Formats: sequence, structure tokens, C-alpha cells
Amino acid sequence: MDIENEPAESRELVLARLIDAPPENLFRAWTEPELLKQWFTPKPWTVASAELDVRPGGGNRIVMRSPEGQDFPNSGVYLEVVKNERLVFTDAYTKAWEPSEKPFMTAIITFEDDGGKTRYTARVRHWSAADRKTHEEMGFHEGWSKATDQLAELVAGL
Repeated sequence: MDIENEPAESRELVLARLIDAPPENLFRAWTEPELLKQWFTPKPWTVASAELDVRPGGGNRIVMRSPEGQDFPNSGVYLEVVKNERLVFTDAYTKAWEPSEKPFMTAIITFEDDGGKTRYTARVRHWSAADRKTHEEMGFHEGWSKATDQLAELVAGL
């Protein structure tokens, strides 16, 4: 299908929340490996390791571990970093602009100040409507919601 003619909303999944913590706490939780490891996967999954070079063009590698001990590595590159406001990253590249075998998504994470709370939005854009559907069937809404609950709990205590 011609991606140019495919409506953006048919390729997008969104999770939005008002979180009771300032934007800088959420930004830290997304950009500091030891914090990210505490919330990024819905329990009982864990993050075995997180390497984050948080700058445009910098790479990230997050290894998620299933309850059975199987590792699922995910690599990507940051496209945009605006401290305490916005992170954009993609799995289209694995590191230093090295193309991945199968690009799947670009995530746009925004942190908007709302009087000491944060309007948090995770917008995930996929390469095709089929990729979006696959991500949804993988449990996007449930998994990202549980992870966001864990994020909210963590940042409230920072």
C-alpha cells in the first residue's frame, strides 16, 4: 500500500494521561537507564538492560525479559530530544543510522506541564496499517497502559 495515501490515523496508536508529577520527572524516567528499568515493561516482565544515548542520532538498546527468562532486544535511534518536553525515537535504525531489518514504528513522547502535573502522550506511528494492527494485537493498549501506571507510580516518588 502506498504510505503517502494511507491516512496517518490508520497507522497510529495513542496513549494519553494526566500524571501527578512534573514533566522533568517523566523525562528522567525515560532517559535514565536505572529509572527506565523500573517501569518500562508491564510486570511480571522486566528490563534486563537499558543502554540510552539520549541525543539526536544517539542509539538505544533495551532488552525486555519475559517471565520465562526469554530476552527480547529492541534497538533504535533518537531523532529528537527536547529536555523535559519531547522524545522522538524510531526502530528504523539500530544505531548510528544503520538501517534495521524491519522498521516497525516511530514513537513521539510528549510531556506538557499542567500546573505541576504532566499531560503525558505516547504517540506511536507505524510504517503501515498492518504494522499498527500487529502492534495493537500484541497488546499495545494493555501493555503500554500497565507500563504507564508503573511510570506514574515511580515518578510520583522522585
